[in-house]
Amino acid sequence: MIVQTCINGARSADFHPRLPLDPEAMARDGATCVAAGAAELHVHARGLDGRESLAPVTMDQTVLALRRACPGTLIGLSTGAWIENDDERTLAAIAGWSELPDYASVNLSEDAAPAVMDGLRQRCIGIEAWLASVADAERLVSLDHGKRVLRILIEISEQEPDAALEISDDIAAVLDGAGMRRAILLHGADATVWPFVHRAAARGWSTRVGLEDGKELPDGTVASSNAALTAAAVAIFGASR
Repeated sequence: MIVQTCINGARSADFHPRLPLDPEAMARDGATCVAAGAAELHVHARGLDGRESLAPVTMDQTVLALRRACPGTLIGLSTGAWIENDDERTLAAIAGWSELPDYASVNLSEDAAPAVMDGLRQRCIGIEAWLASVADAERLVSLDHGKRVLRILIEISEQEPDAALEISDDIAAVLDGAGMRRAILLHGADATVWPFVHRAAARGWSTRVGLEDGKELPDGTVASSNAALTAAAVAIFGASR
């Protein structure tokens, strides 16, 4: 069981005053999250224009800054199709990285998921298999390399907590039925962030929090920072042990 912190995602600068959007800010923010108990960091690198980017120059600067600020901490990123809006450009970017992340999430609902997974595997980058539906889970277990992913990332967009939890349970049932014994990281977004943190703690799964997923603390107040969100999740996990 770990708490991963997702420090920025696709959020715009006006989402929160302390949203980190350049390599130096991400590095500083990441270090405070690790100090607050984050075991890993998940980041979305940004180009000079502030947009998400997988381009090697952008990725290399971001990963290197985080490595220097957070030595020994696992660093992950997203390969979402919306970032480059072109599958071939995504694959070319992965092949061109010099500073490699430890893992990357791959959305199993995207057409190019198998090719992206192969590209990551060729670079010896771990794969977080991102499942948002039962169909995603069924697709994963059908792939030859489905049982060789680093972990399963269950990420549900449904905002009604009970419905979202039911979807996550159905996904887990598919994985169990297929004999997939991989670590699971469960997380929600906005309204489901804290219900999912509690469910993960109860089931012995990992979770993640951070400004990518939401900015409110369990009591509904706006968090001062990613580190504050991290500390709240760490406290919930600590209380469950």
